[in-house]
Amino acid sequence: MSRLLSGADSIGFSPLLPVFLLWSLGALCLVAIATALVRRASGAIWRGTGFALLLAWLSGPTLLQQDWRPLGQTLLLLVDRSASMRIGDRQAVADQAAERIRQEAAALPGITVRTVPVSGGNGQDQSGGTHLVDAIRRAAESVPASGTGTGTGTGTGGGRIAAIVAITDGQAHDVPAQIPSPFPSGNPDTPLHVLIPAAHEQTDRRLRVLQAPPFAIVGQNATIRVQLDDLGPTPQGAQATLTIRRNGDAPEQRPITAGVPQDITVPVTAPGPLFLSLHASSLPGEVSDLNNDAVLRIDGVRDHLRVLLVSGTPNQGERVWRRLLKADPAVELVHFTILRPPYKDDSTPLSELALIAFPIRELFQDKIGSFDLIILDGFENRGILPMAYLSNIADFVRDGGGLLVTAGPEFIGPGTLQDTPLGDILPVRVPEQGGLTEQRFQPMPTPLGRRHPVTADLPQEPPADPKPGAADRGWGDWYRALRADKDTLAPGTEVLLSGPGDTPLLLLNHVGKGRVALLLSDQLWLWSRGEDGGGPQAELLRRLAHWLMKEPELEEERLSASIENGTLSVQRHSVSGTASPSAEIIAPDGSKHTLALKPGRNGTETGNMPAIMPGIWEARIGEAQAFAAASPGDPVEMADLRATAGPLHPLIEATGGSIHWLGDRFDPSRVPALRLVGRGGAASGPGWIGLRDHGAHAVTGERAHPLLPAALVLPLALFCFLFGWWRESGRRRG
Repeated sequence: MSRLLSGADSIGFSPLLPVFLLWSLGALCLVAIATALVRRASGAIWRGTGFALLLAWLSGPTLLQQDWRPLGQTLLLLVDRSASMRIGDRQAVADQAAERIRQEAAALPGITVRTVPVSGGNGQDQSGGTHLVDAIRRAAESVPASGTGTGTGTGTGGGRIAAIVAITDGQAHDVPAQIPSPFPSGNPDTPLHVLIPAAHEQTDRRLRVLQAPPFAIVGQNATIRVQLDDLGPTPQGAQATLTIRRNGDAPEQRPITAGVPQDITVPVTAPGPLFLSLHASSLPGEVSDLNNDAVLRIDGVRDHLRVLLVSGTPNQGERVWRRLLKADPAVELVHFTILRPPYKDDSTPLSELALIAFPIRELFQDKIGSFDLIILDGFENRGILPMAYLSNIADFVRDGGGLLVTAGPEFIGPGTLQDTPLGDILPVRVPEQGGLTEQRFQPMPTPLGRRHPVTADLPQEPPADPKPGAADRGWGDWYRALRADKDTLAPGTEVLLSGPGDTPLLLLNHVGKGRVALLLSDQLWLWSRGEDGGGPQAELLRRLAHWLMKEPELEEERLSASIENGTLSVQRHSVSGTASPSAEIIAPDGSKHTLALKPGRNGTETGNMPAIMPGIWEARIGEAQAFAAASPGDPVEMADLRATAGPLHPLIEATGGSIHWLGDRFDPSRVPALRLVGRGGAASGPGWIGLRDHGAHAVTGERAHPLLPAALVLPLALFCFLFGWWRESGRRRG
């Protein structure tokens, strides 16, 4: 059966003869009628009418009637729940307006409301901000299409989305530059109505960091470029005040002009993290000052740490030192080896002993202050350095430098370093008699050493109570060490490793502004060779060097803080063994809190607390301070906090939707009413929004009624033929 028209009632054809035969009969009838007309036969018209009736009956015209079942339509109701909706009463107004929309939609026939919450933030397929358009697309894909077919109603009709109502502050961050048509896909003539929980377009001021270095050289300035933007009807160019706070220092204020990039220089005075808090003064009438702040972290690093390594008689440990220091690109190493002391004279030409003469005056007088660390490895004095230069080394330490001495047999006896001005800053004195021990022993960390950041948790650390024959015995053995009496330790000396007979092996001390480390053995290199399983010689030397150069992470008394996922973590590390039950926490707004600390291993104590407020958080325990920075969870979302129709206006215009302002407080009269409107009509008006009635339906049945029944057609056709014959017969008689 073929259709001629479509709709609720349509006309179809069920031919009684094959179609080609009908066309053939029709052609013969036309020839016969045409011949009769040419001959001027008086009954030609009546015969033609009879033929037409017969051909029409043979084609089987039928009236088709369909039974329809209307399909429901969907109202997509999107409710914005992003971070910017927490400004003022926006979320409360949005929730109440959404409830009123649902109540009105329930009174409309065939309308189903599907509520879609839209959250901001960083998702797996999002880059931050409110992805409203993506939420509309995903929700539209789950709504079935309407049609005029049978069964489920899928067919060629429009979508079953009557309208899209989005209750949002207008801050959508995924509106495409080119609006697809139709939007959403497969749903033509679907309007997007936006309800904004505000009274009108708002203004906002934001502070942006255009450029900031992740690190800066200690002793130099870090340059930060910022820009202040006034958003909304307020023009750019207004003057404001920028408040800068470095860690816990007093704030500094500078003028800043809106709309103009501005450079700020900040001195970096110490290694480690430097936290900067920037705050711009408020714009009169702005919606919020949450985005008037910016928090930065700049890590202070040393530039080319200069290390002077002076080796005595060539030994196996030289390679260890050179390999360690040369592997660090931040270290500038100056290395000299004393091949022949002055009291040993032979006929070897000086040109074969060294390429250049030992620059004693240049190193230990003129440029000694340019070094950060001096290492004396197996150095035997014996008149190589005049007392004045050794006194310069001692003064270098007192003024803030670092000195590391690795001692062997050359350290004892008359005229050694202990009998020079350096002896005044060394942590212990080794006696000449019985000062050298040559026996197999295993270096062991002392109780203090197990807590001290230089030696705590070193790889392969031996157990505190080793068991004879245990497979995991820890570090390998050494065979020579100097023996010092603990009673001769200088005040403040820290013994981290012990040697044979529990005598001091590795000693540290603070001298003036500087630091000294003394290793009473020249066999650290055995660990690098893997003797008896070896040991962590590279890591130990690295930590020693960085402790001497005052790296913050290796301080004995250290307080650190960090913020991750809205949680502030405070960690205290102390070698004193004195516990601190709590820390004082100062939030960015100045409020103070008490954080309980739980004891951990190796002298650590930790505590956690929520830290959602953006800005610099400060932790205090006594004189110790630590800082951490909390930034907004979604910078894209917080960049513009205005309620505005600007971002969504192209999409509203393309879909024929509308914008409605709900006010700063909920007012039922400002929530637009819902109306069902037909296709092509206006989608909104004053105080109301339209829901398109797409006529979605499903065909449940179909009935056929013949239009030309045989009982009627055949007598009429016979009458036409007889009447035509009678007319022709009468004309011939006349």
